[in-house]
Amino acid sequence: MDETTNETAATTRCGVVAVLGAPNAGKSTLVNALVGQKVAITSPKAQTTRARLLGIALADGPLSDGAGSDGAGGDDAGGAPTQIVLADTPGIFAPQRRLDRAMVNAAWEGAEAADAILLVIDAVKLRRHELMPLIEALASRPERKLLAINKVDAAKKDALLLLAQEFAEKGNFDEIFFISALTGDGVPELKAHLAAMMPEGPWLYPEDQVSDASQRLLAAEITREQLYRQLRDELPYDSAIRPEAYVERPDGSVEIRQQIVLGRESQKPIVLGKRGARIKAIGEAARAELAELLGQKVHLFLHVKVQENWAEDRELYEVLGLDWVK
Repeated sequence: MDETTNETAATTRCGVVAVLGAPNAGKSTLVNALVGQKVAITSPKAQTTRARLLGIALADGPLSDGAGSDGAGGDDAGGAPTQIVLADTPGIFAPQRRLDRAMVNAAWEGAEAADAILLVIDAVKLRRHELMPLIEALASRPERKLLAINKVDAAKKDALLLLAQEFAEKGNFDEIFFISALTGDGVPELKAHLAAMMPEGPWLYPEDQVSDASQRLLAAEITREQLYRQLRDELPYDSAIRPEAYVERPDGSVEIRQQIVLGRESQKPIVLGKRGARIKAIGEAARAELAELLGQKVHLFLHVKVQENWAEDRELYEVLGLDWVK
């Protein structure tokens, strides 16, 4: 850590929150909402997040040792500036393949040495077969634990209260929050409570940094998000984006070259589309979003490669930020 990041450790707070949950519970959407801008990709497809990515949220500081009543996270005198480092982890599920095992390992590693664990559940699609073993595993962990019941805007209130009662008894949670990561309902209150839980200490990252992901990896994630959003059920889960080049041009623009890796030859026409229309649309959407995020003109070049056993490619695991597991 750079000692110059913050010289007044006693006047600042900083801590790590591991964001866990079953696949598609809304973890990435919540991390984006807490940070205040997009740092993690979202998709209707389950298991969108693969590696453990950090989002960095700032708060004015806790009101007390509990949640802030106004959701702002600061008192009249001004609370200690607080940096909340959010580990957006892959969804925890029953792993079948090497890639699955690597993703689940990454999720549990995100909980190691965390100051708090935030479990996010989907109030509409509970996925109890994956959720209940997770709650049981968390119950005995020493970290302070919060439960965020997400998507309350789409759930019945009576059912929400029953869920809260059930999980409070089984999960040993410090607090339970009812939120909608999509609409923002309940998110300020949750953020204020997280800020109150963070210990005093220097910030781990500069004030203007919102993620630990490199621009190269961020660019690959944005393209992967567009791949999922535009193809949805047409494209199976076994696809990846391999970054090939990220070059700053003299004119201030950036040239990005990426490879779309597919598991089967039959998937290639789906991604390309008629006369290349689909891959062109994916590239245009990703390029526009990257230009806005990076604040510079983007030249994005995509090409497709079929690699039947790409999930056994050790080099690609390193690119994705995952550990090679047996």
